[in-house]
Amino acid sequence: MDSFELNKILMAVLFCCLALLSLNIAAGAIFTPPKPAKPGYEIAVQEHPAGGGAAQPEKAEPIEVRLANSSAERGQSAAKVCLACHTFEKGGPNKQGPNQWGIVARQKAAEPGFNYSAAMKAKGGTWTFDDLDKFIANPKSFVPGTAMTYAGMPRDQQRHPRRQAGRPAQGGREVTRLGPEARTFGRAPRPADVV
Repeated sequence: MDSFELNKILMAVLFCCLALLSLNIAAGAIFTPPKPAKPGYEIAVQEHPAGGGAAQPEKAEPIEVRLANSSAERGQSAAKVCLACHTFEKGGPNKQGPNQWGIVARQKAAEPGFNYSAAMKAKGGTWTFDDLDKFIANPKSFVPGTAMTYAGMPRDQQRHPRRQAGRPAQGGREVTRLGPEARTFGRAPRPADVV
């Protein structure tokens, strides 16, 4: 190959590179998006009319009524999301979260062998059905600063799945009142549990 052929090949490569660079510069000039006057995104927020009264949120039923009308089978199904971090059997090990056996009437942040967050330790008191309901609905709101990463179950129907209408509870009979074992989550009932 003589130098004339080599010059033609190098000139063709150089011309292609120059043509690509020119196209890139031209496309950038033609298709440049305009810079926003104010950086960021606009978020559309639904406006509420100032003159009309806001609709009152529906008042929740008392926890006792919701528990009495709940379905144990559906509750077990709803609690499957909890099994990722908790155990429910007596003497079960602590996982990412503490064991939940006998949690009602147990002191908060008192499961042996589990390292609770400072916020949970500072909460104090004993777990009641109402406290558990509020905590499961929104853990970060009930105990600000908790280490629990779960966002919660905000809807009552998620936390207390109801029996289907006209369908009897387990054993073929309707249950209108909680028994001692249901109120205590498996531990021996205390005098305060009996209604």
